[in-house]
Amino acid sequence: MGFMVDTQREGDEHQWSCIRNLVRRKQVDSSIGKAQSHHNQQLAKALTFPHLIAIGVGSTIGAGVYILVGTVAREHSGPALAFSFLIAGVSAALSAFCYAELSSRFPSAGSAYHYSYICIGEGVAWLIGWALILEYTIGGSTVARGISPNLAMIFGGEDCLPAILARHQVPGLDIVVDPCAAVLVFIVTGLLCIGVKESTFAQGIITTVNVFVMIFVIVAGSYLCFKTGWAGYQLPSGYFPYGVDGMLAGSATVFFAYIGFDSVASMAEEVKNPQRDLPLGIGLSLLLCCLLYMMVSVVIVGLVPYYAMDPDTPISSAFASHGIQWAAYLITLGAVMALCSALMGSILPQPRILMAMARDGLLPSFFSDVNQRTQVPVKGTITTGFCAAVLAFFMDVSQLAGMVSVGTLVAFTMVAVSVLILRYVPPDEVPLPSSLQEGICSVPFLRGEENSSSHVGTSSSSKKPLICEPDGSTVEKKGARWGWVLSKVNRRKFAGWSITFLCIGNFLISYAASSLLLPGLLRYSLCGVGGLLLLFGLIVLSCIDQDDARHSFGHSGGFICPLVPLLPILCILINMYLLVNLGAGTWARVSVWLFIGVLVYLFYGRRRSSLANAVYVTTAHANEIGRNSGYSLA
Repeated sequence: MGFMVDTQREGDEHQWSCIRNLVRRKQVDSSIGKAQSHHNQQLAKALTFPHLIAIGVGSTIGAGVYILVGTVAREHSGPALAFSFLIAGVSAALSAFCYAELSSRFPSAGSAYHYSYICIGEGVAWLIGWALILEYTIGGSTVARGISPNLAMIFGGEDCLPAILARHQVPGLDIVVDPCAAVLVFIVTGLLCIGVKESTFAQGIITTVNVFVMIFVIVAGSYLCFKTGWAGYQLPSGYFPYGVDGMLAGSATVFFAYIGFDSVASMAEEVKNPQRDLPLGIGLSLLLCCLLYMMVSVVIVGLVPYYAMDPDTPISSAFASHGIQWAAYLITLGAVMALCSALMGSILPQPRILMAMARDGLLPSFFSDVNQRTQVPVKGTITTGFCAAVLAFFMDVSQLAGMVSVGTLVAFTMVAVSVLILRYVPPDEVPLPSSLQEGICSVPFLRGEENSSSHVGTSSSSKKPLICEPDGSTVEKKGARWGWVLSKVNRRKFAGWSITFLCIGNFLISYAASSLLLPGLLRYSLCGVGGLLLLFGLIVLSCIDQDDARHSFGHSGGFICPLVPLLPILCILINMYLLVNLGAGTWARVSVWLFIGVLVYLFYGRRRSSLANAVYVTTAHANEIGRNSGYSLA
């Protein structure tokens, strides 16, 4: 009987240990500390504000804008196309604000993966990193496959490319190979291996050409519109032929034209002044893209009525209808430049994601190697380029393009959640190497510390040795708003559950609003429950004070996200709504990839994680332990 009890206890301890592995969190700058502990493993601090603008604008403005304006205007927005781009830009700005704060607080490679690992836990961070790997690989392959048709148009048609670069169908197989796409991926990969400053300079030149083409469209198109009296707006159906709902549906479609500014955050470790330049790079690149999108939309809708637009080549056709056929070549050149810049923006971040995950032990150390001369993760870059080139050569990945959006939207959602956690329940324990166990035990801890988590333990042990008794009677000297007075323990509990309820409520509202086939009563019930949870969480977070530890958590002096908690909550709601609407087919394919990722984590990452044997101590005591043992917490 005793043996059965012991067996059951061991099983419970093992299950609890597995759950704890998923929520273990690394300390701020742990990745940089690991890089500094290995010679020649640091990335080059070479980027400044103009470089970040080139990366942000180049990664965001793809060739989609040259097609999207026609499709969205015809099917959703009509003359209100500019408003659709504006609303989508404001929605993307919510995520940009969250990225700006976290990138300046935690300026290390890894972007959303890095932030989630610090604020949420290893399990969520792994899934985000795994999804981003899929996003950048498929995104780069999709962009590369789109370059060869546009390049052929510049030379006079599909049959004008050299035979060695033209598309061919494999005899007996339903496969169309694209040598041009593969060659372009290899060229971009080689350029990225030379050095981040050199590759970013090249991306800046390509992006500048694309921006000048868009400016030509705006200036020349405005001149034609003034000559013809803006005929596209002189319609009996008015500015909203599909109603406000159509305009909002158009916003949901063009939202994905703003994806790309997150590439700036992935370069954080290579920025000379991250606290200043990262928020500016993210914000201004998004603002510039929004202005260009809106002005192009205003002009094109003014040239041609929305119902007469060519869905495939709306801008070229609009100019051709006014007798300017040669503009098609210039616009095609802009599309090629946009695609080349977007290709660089797709391949550039992924080696940094792989490097961050390898530094944390979740992937083989092969990916964390940094070339001594170029200070670039060359091995990860070559691996990324090879995989993207193979996909671009053999597969028509357009059907998989929806999978790109999953990684981005999940990352956006978790970044917003991380901002809420940072403000209200920042991590109050720091992982230290197990080799410091003796130093930890030798440090005298005083009873009655303010920190509620006054214990120490390892991420793998089931029992945490108690260093001092928890004291929940400590009451904050400064009372919360409207007369609420909470101990620090209770305030963190309230905030933690409120954030959980917010996420559940946002999901229920998004699902109910999107599932039109559900019975009306069930839809309204789900929406009502979700609304109550959302309202409860918002009220609680608005009434209680934010945690004072947020001021010292991470690097101070950077950008601070405004309107917390409202702004991150809206960001979560918008991204969850877009995630739910991606379609069952997309989610089925993504689920297969995520399932593979779970297996990789269970059999490799979980056991080899750098936090596998870490000892957790309270933040208040970590510096004292570090001084006594000579260990750097950075």
